Amino acid sequence: MATGRDGRFLNRTEMLGAAALALLVFVLLPLALDPFRLNLFGKYLTYAFVAVGLVLCWGAGGILSLGQGIFFGLGGYALAMFLKLEASTPEATAIQSTPGIPDFMDWNQITALPGWWQPFHSLTFTIIAVVAVPVIFAFIIGTAMFRRRVGGVYFSIITQAIAAILTILIIGQQGYTGGVNGITDLRTLNGWDIRTDEAKTVLYFVNGALLFGCLALAQFVRRSKLGRILIAMRDREDRVRFSGYDVASFKIFVFCLGAAFAAIGGAMFTLQVGFMSPSFVGIVPSIEMVIFCAVGGRNSILGAVWGTLLVNWAKTTFSEGFPELWQFGMGALFIAVVLVFPDGLAGLWKQHVEPLFARLKPRPSAPQPAE
Repeated sequence: MATGRDGRFLNRTEMLGAAALALLVFVLLPLALDPFRLNLFGKYLTYAFVAVGLVLCWGAGGILSLGQGIFFGLGGYALAMFLKLEASTPEATAIQSTPGIPDFMDWNQITALPGWWQPFHSLTFTIIAVVAVPVIFAFIIGTAMFRRRVGGVYFSIITQAIAAILTILIIGQQGYTGGVNGITDLRTLNGWDIRTDEAKTVLYFVNGALLFGCLALAQFVRRSKLGRILIAMRDREDRVRFSGYDVASFKIFVFCLGAAFAAIGGAMFTLQVGFMSPSFVGIVPSIEMVIFCAVGGRNSILGAVWGTLLVNWAKTTFSEGFPELWQFGMGALFIAVVLVFPDGLAGLWKQHVEPLFARLKPRPSAPQPAE
C-alpha cells in the first residue's frame, strides 16, 4: 500500500478525523435523526462524492472543473433509466396508449422504446454504465483539452459551457429524457421497494460505506507517487513536463477519477431521493459542489466531506427558519470562507485547533539528577 513520506497511510490527525466522521455518519446521525432527516443527510453525503473528487482534481492537480454536475447527473440518469424501466412494466402502464414504456415517452407520442434505452433493462449493464459513461465522457473532454494544453480559467469556462449544453440537451429531448421534470416515480430496485423508510435507511448506510471506500481510494492516490506528481504539476507544471512526464495523461486520469466519484454520488442520489432531473446537471449545482469543497478545504479529503455536510445543513436550516433571508446567510458563509479561513475548515483546524492541543499536551518531565 502506498504511504506518505512518514511511512503511514494516515497520520494521527487524519486517523482521528476519519474516526470522528465514521462515528458521526454511522452512529450519531442514525441514532439522533428520524428517517426523513436521516435520508436528508444521506442526500448530503451523495454530494460529498463530488467534493472528494474535486480535492484530487482541484486541490492536488490544480484542475478547477466547474462542470462536475455533468458526471453527477450522468451517473444518476443511468441508474434512473433502469429504475424507470422496472417501474414501466406493461401491467403497471396498462392505461397508456403504448404500455411498457416510460410514461413521459407515452405523453410525447413515442410508440416504442428507443434502442439506446434497451440495455438498461439489465442491472449489471446499468451498474457498469453508471461509472463507464461519465468516465468515457470525461476522457473525451480531458483528451480534447489537456492534449492541447488548455487549462486554468479556460478549462473552467469550457466545463461550465458543457454543463449548460448538456442541460439544454436533456430538457430539449423531453420524449427521451423526461425533459425539465427529469425521470421520476422510481419505485423498486430489482424488485426491492426503495420508497420505504427501512429501504432509505439501508441505502443511507450503503451510501456511507461507498463514500468511505472512495475516501480510501482518494487517500491512496494522494499518498502515492502519482499524488506527489499531481502536486508538482499544480505548482510547477512546466518543470514536470521538462522532467519527461506526460502531464496530459496524469491530468486526464485524475479528471476521470473525479468523474467516477461524482457518478457514484449521482447514482446514490437517485436511489435515496427517488428521481433525477437536469437541475442537478447544470452550472449552478456544479458551482455549489466547488463551494462544498472550498468550505471544507480543497487540500483535505476529509475536510471536503465536512464542508459538504456543513454547507448543506446550513442551507436547509436557513431556508426552513428564515425563508426570506437564507440566501444572505449562505452568502455570508461563503464570504467568510474567502476572507477568514481561505483554506477551509481543514485549514482552520490546522492553524488554530491543532496548536491549541499541542500546548495543552503535557510535556515529559526532565530526568532527575542522580544523587
